[in-house]
Amino acid sequence: MQITILSRNRRLYSTRRLVEACEARDHEVFVIDPLRCYMNIVPHAPEIHYKGRKLEGGDAIIPRIGASVTFYGTAVLRQFEMIGVYPLNESVAISRSRDKLRSMQLLSRKGIGVPVTGFAHSPDDTDDLLDLVGRPPFVIKLTEGTQGKGVVLAETRKAAESVIDAFRGLDAHFLLQEFIKEAKGADIRCFVIGDKVVAAMKRQAKDGEFRSNIHRGGVATPIRITPEERSTAVRAARIMGLNVSGVDLLRSNHGPVVMEVNSSPGLEGIEAATGKDVAGQIISFIEKNARLGKTRTRGGG
Repeated sequence: MQITILSRNRRLYSTRRLVEACEARDHEVFVIDPLRCYMNIVPHAPEIHYKGRKLEGGDAIIPRIGASVTFYGTAVLRQFEMIGVYPLNESVAISRSRDKLRSMQLLSRKGIGVPVTGFAHSPDDTDDLLDLVGRPPFVIKLTEGTQGKGVVLAETRKAAESVIDAFRGLDAHFLLQEFIKEAKGADIRCFVIGDKVVAAMKRQAKDGEFRSNIHRGGVATPIRITPEERSTAVRAARIMGLNVSGVDLLRSNHGPVVMEVNSSPGLEGIEAATGKDVAGQIISFIEKNARLGKTRTRGGG
C-alpha cells in the first residue's frame, strides 16, 4: 500500500513510529507537511500539489494535524478525500472533535456522561451561568485549546468572574464546567481504534497542578478500565465519527465522564506506559479497512 502521513515534522515521536510501522509491513510511506500543500478546486478533477509536483494520492492518508492548523489541515485532508483516498480520520470528524462546545453537545445528546457545562455570550448572564454550573471551584476552558492550554481552575466565584471577564475581553469563546474533585487530579486516556480500546493509561497531575496532561508534567501509568469506561470511550469515539482517537475520561461519583475526544492522540505516552505497539495496530486497521473511495462519517452534527 501507499500511505501518506500529514505531519509538519517527521521527527516527532508519533510520526516517526507510524513511519516505522508502515515500513515494517513493507508499505510505501510519505510524510508531507499540510501547509506546503496547495489545491486546485475544479469540478470533476480536483488536484493536490506539493512542492511543485502533483500528488496522486495513494491508498490511505493518516492525518496528524495540529490544533493550530486545523482549518488548513482539514481542507487539505478534504481534498484527498475528494480524489478518493481513504482517510484514517475524516476531515469532518476532526473538525467536529476540535470544537469543545460542539463535542459536549453531541456527546450529551447521545447520553454520554459529561461534566456539567455552561456556555454564554453576554456578560449580563455571568451570574446565571455560574449558578447553572453549581458551586466553585470551576474549570474555565477555551473552546479550541489543546494540551491543557487555555484551561483555568477558579477556586472561588469571584476568581471565576475575573477569568470570564478576561476571556471576554479577548473575544475568546470559553466553557464553564464543574470541577470533578473526586478524580483527584487524574484522568484516563483510552486509545480507541475502530470499535475497541486497544490501550489505556492513567495520567496523574503533578503536585499543585490540576491538569494531568503529560505535556504539563503529568505521570502516566497503565490502568485496567471498567466495562462501563470501555463502553463510554468506544461510544464517544463513534459519536465523533473517529476511527482512531484518544478519549479522556474522569472517574466521577456518578460514573465516567468524557472530558475530550482527541482526533490526533499522541503515541509516546501511551506506548511508554503500556508497552503496546499502538502504531502497528493503527496500520493494521488501515490494512483491513482502506478501500479506494471508501469514506464514512459516523456521528451527527
